[in-house]
Amino acid sequence: MASELEPEVQAIDRSLLECSAEETAGKWLQATDLTREVYQHLAHYVPKIYCRGPNPFPQKEDMLAQHVLLGPMEWYLCGEDPAFGFPKLEQANKPSHLCGRVFKVGEPTYSCRDCAVDPTCVLCMECFLGSIHRDHRYRMTTSGGGGFCDCGDTEAWKEGPYCQKHELNTSEIEEEEDPLVHLSEDVIARTYNIFAIMFRYAVEILTWEKESELPADLEIIEKRDTYYCMLFNDEVHTYEQVIYTLQKAVNCTQKEAIGFATTVDRDGRRSVRYGDFQYCEQAKSVIVRNTSRQTKPLKVQVMHSSIVAHQNFGLKLLSWLGSIIGYSDGLRRILCQVGLQEGPDGENSSLVDRLMLNDSKLWKGARSVYHQLFMSSLLMDLKYKKLFAVRFAKNYERLQSDYVTDDHDREFSIADLSVQIFTVPSLARMLITEENLMTTIIKTFMDHLRHRDAQGRFQFERYTALQAFKFRRVQSLILDLKYVLISKPTEWSDDLRQKFLEGFDAFLELLKCMQGMDPITRQVGQHIEMEPEWEAAFTLQMKLTHVISMMQDWCALDEKVLIEAYKKCLAVLMQCHGGFTDGEQPITLSICGHSVETIRYCVSQEKVSIHLPVSRLLAGLHVLLSKSEVAYKFPELLPLSELSPPMLIEHPLRCLVLCAQVHAGMWRRNGFSLVNQIYYYHNVKCRREMFDKDIVMLQTGVSMMDPNHFLMIMLSRFELYQIFSTPDYGKRFSSEITHKDVVQQNNTLIEEMLYLIIMLVGERFSPGVGQVNATDEIKREIIHQLSIKPMAHSELVKSLPEDENKETGMESVIEAVAHFRKPGLTGRGMYELKPECAREFNLYFYHFSRAEQSKAEEAQRKLKRQNREDTALPPPVLPPFCPLFASLVNILQSDVMLCIMRTVLQWAVEHNGYAWSESMLQRVLHLIGMALQEEKQHLDNVTEEHVVTFSFTQKISKPGEAPNNSPSILAMLETLQNAPYLDVHKDMIRWILKTFNAIKKIRESSSASPVAETEGTIMEESSRDKDKAERKRKAEIARLRREKIMAQMSEMQRHFIDENKELFQQTLELDASTSAVLDNSPMVSDTTLTALGPAQTQVPEQRQFVTCILCQEEQEVKVESKAMVLAAFVQRSTVLSKNRSKFIQDPEKYDPLFMHPDLSCGTHTGSCGHIMHAHCWQS
Repeated sequence: MASELEPEVQAIDRSLLECSAEETAGKWLQATDLTREVYQHLAHYVPKIYCRGPNPFPQKEDMLAQHVLLGPMEWYLCGEDPAFGFPKLEQANKPSHLCGRVFKVGEPTYSCRDCAVDPTCVLCMECFLGSIHRDHRYRMTTSGGGGFCDCGDTEAWKEGPYCQKHELNTSEIEEEEDPLVHLSEDVIARTYNIFAIMFRYAVEILTWEKESELPADLEIIEKRDTYYCMLFNDEVHTYEQVIYTLQKAVNCTQKEAIGFATTVDRDGRRSVRYGDFQYCEQAKSVIVRNTSRQTKPLKVQVMHSSIVAHQNFGLKLLSWLGSIIGYSDGLRRILCQVGLQEGPDGENSSLVDRLMLNDSKLWKGARSVYHQLFMSSLLMDLKYKKLFAVRFAKNYERLQSDYVTDDHDREFSIADLSVQIFTVPSLARMLITEENLMTTIIKTFMDHLRHRDAQGRFQFERYTALQAFKFRRVQSLILDLKYVLISKPTEWSDDLRQKFLEGFDAFLELLKCMQGMDPITRQVGQHIEMEPEWEAAFTLQMKLTHVISMMQDWCALDEKVLIEAYKKCLAVLMQCHGGFTDGEQPITLSICGHSVETIRYCVSQEKVSIHLPVSRLLAGLHVLLSKSEVAYKFPELLPLSELSPPMLIEHPLRCLVLCAQVHAGMWRRNGFSLVNQIYYYHNVKCRREMFDKDIVMLQTGVSMMDPNHFLMIMLSRFELYQIFSTPDYGKRFSSEITHKDVVQQNNTLIEEMLYLIIMLVGERFSPGVGQVNATDEIKREIIHQLSIKPMAHSELVKSLPEDENKETGMESVIEAVAHFRKPGLTGRGMYELKPECAREFNLYFYHFSRAEQSKAEEAQRKLKRQNREDTALPPPVLPPFCPLFASLVNILQSDVMLCIMRTVLQWAVEHNGYAWSESMLQRVLHLIGMALQEEKQHLDNVTEEHVVTFSFTQKISKPGEAPNNSPSILAMLETLQNAPYLDVHKDMIRWILKTFNAIKKIRESSSASPVAETEGTIMEESSRDKDKAERKRKAEIARLRREKIMAQMSEMQRHFIDENKELFQQTLELDASTSAVLDNSPMVSDTTLTALGPAQTQVPEQRQFVTCILCQEEQEVKVESKAMVLAAFVQRSTVLSKNRSKFIQDPEKYDPLFMHPDLSCGTHTGSCGHIMHAHCWQS
């Protein structure tokens, strides 16, 4: 069969080789209808070159295509031999200052962390090595393919936009020079003609959908009955399914099937059978039948060989156009004009539009080729890049919908070009103002998430596989929104303000659909049957985290925008919680003479959601009002008087109560889905826009309301109101036969509530909440991470939140707070906290997990013991609050707070009568310490015109009011100082009393300065004198008791020595002998020599300390210590052998430790001498 075909192939080759490119081009130059002439040439020759049999011959096809098809076009374009014409064009061209190298998959790319505008700005290796960025901090990654080098793009780099190679061209380039001036009019006309025809031909044939007939102007009369069964790639079926199906369908070997499958996966399609129509149709039906059982069938088409031939040449033609425009910027400009010129059908009729809109219908190989052409033409010409960006934005919704319904990866979709357009700052601003791009992206995203509940919130439960697949693909739109926002504007026009706020409205609509989504109810009685879907909602939250932060950053840059955004956000929050009472009945709470009206709501019984993005966005904007001082400059423009603090705090408070109850073990029956949600709520990836913002929102609420009212509402939500509002409730509660779990739960809830109060007062390191900057915030994060243990760079970076540019800001501050300990033999360098930074340690730092808090406490106490200091961990001195949050400190001296403190201390004093915990007391002591630090700062910073209104020391000196007449907080602290069951907390109580006395001295010494007089000062003075006398009496009793105990111990010691004189004498002798043996001086008396035998003298062993090379832990070598080992290499040795020829008969039974007299071979053991723990070596 092959021998019969050979002459025919050779004959074809000869007829093709006789075709002259110069003659054909000459004919075209004379033609009146060039399009018809060119199409006839292609119709005649393309099927003769391409697709001549079952297997392609790419080298032969390319050679013939260049000679017969592309050669005439090059002759026509140049008007002479292209071997001379193209070098002339290249010489006349002023080269582009843009590099534009398109990256291949796996190629290294470099981004400068100091100078890149965003992380998507990258350089190829050649440009990077020739740029200033090689000496900066940079990030190296491997390309996924498809992007291009940004060298020469002034908008991509803060400095050093050019490398040495491309910098040479900058001086020669005039601004906005038209590249066509370097081409003659003849060349421009010919290029325009040939580009228009060839580009139209390629687009037409690649988007052609008929399988057996060509466009009319490409049809030929003598059409052969040869078809291909063409198999297309999809991302649904596996390699194994495709290989198995092909073996059955086309009767091929496994090796051939693997070859077909590999090509299909790489290029997007491959012919698996060649022959007449019936023969190919039969294979198609087998493939469809075999792959349509579980999923949609593989896409297979029976295509006429001439269509496949023209499509293959169409791809070759696009690659050719890409290489031709490399000779001259003028040629590139002409191709851009041709591509973007509107056709006769008006909107979306340009060749570029047609290709983009048919993207999802094309196979993988075709997409890659035309995407690369777009990058080397439209994206390299700054004028047409802008026009292309407009076309892309106008078609954005349609392109994204095509991508979502398609199943190919994003890198093979035209939608992926968004990164090349939206990250250019000038284009992004232009598209926001002219095409309303922000709104378009957000609305397109929401259109794809139509699964909502009755309240209009997103519902991800019971998602089908198709919906889950669609949700994964639609997340890329969030990435596009991030690209648009990544570069902040330096100047605002009215149009930009208007369009940004329109986009902000759309964004609020999106967040409104998330507010309160996935609500949960506590499971009582039996365990939840099926774990609910929670991951989709958190995935959405994670993807939006940076976008929410960037929205706030944009708002912060313009006062008008910030004010409007704040109003809009507040309005949407009011809509979400217009009836925030949820139909609950109102109740009145009263403690210490204060009353507040609220609603009856139990987190443990009602629905509660962890997703509150609108509340959290408002909290972020409120902080910005403080940071930018807009709240003080334009109070009349802000709706601060309309704010309802109880409404603002309600839902974030519920969320924090939920976390406390989960920790208390009240939600165990809700399964792991809730545990995972709580974990991510606090996790470094989500906390910035979740947990942190809930704390800020509560701080906002407390700063605007009576702290007593807030504390009562909080007690009610924590379901602890009864315990603190009813006298002796705790005693009754513990004396009743109560379930142990309930007591434990209540204790944990009290601990969590106190922890929350500590956070509200102490967490003021966000710029805008406290008078700090971003550097202080990062420093504090690092200090607390290194308080746990020394950390390696990578470990530390993982524990810090990243911004949208993947930066943590660590490098700028690390040297101020830590020393770097160089790597030892383990190869890991460690950062260690500087000793002077330890005073900034806060035991209740809000980003500690419980395990981290415990480790940090242990590490800090150990450090203090080593330094011979007391082990108290007092609260650090904090920066002052910003004026908008200044009233927050009053929560520490409010009546309800003092009542809570007094109650817990009372429980500790009468420790057997109540159910309480040491953690509870520790938190109260921390709060008292915070209040004392606050008062001390107020006194230190007082000026003549200011009055100190913070009088915590006076309030804790007062005894409780009737009818209880409980002792003052101060008196109870003094009682607890000597309590034997509170040994751990003695140092802290001592520190509190010491600080109290220091403040008292300051107040007494500055009595001339105006101090706010409170009612009952005289009564306080007399009670203070009584307290003082009582304390003196107790101190005297304690001193006498200590002296008595010391005397008793001394007597017992003397008595013991008298009774055991003999033993004591032996000990003294042994000590003398030990010191003599250890002394290496020659003057050793005979009495210290050691005798051997049954009654031998005990030899004192010298203590030996060694360090494990793996964990760097130092350890004394003892029998009872962890086993230490040496790594050794045991081998056969013949170094001292006298009989090397001897052969060991049975090596298995040969004892290597037994040495034969002929010394034939021995055992040699070698070791490096490095010591390590046996368990370290094994692991």
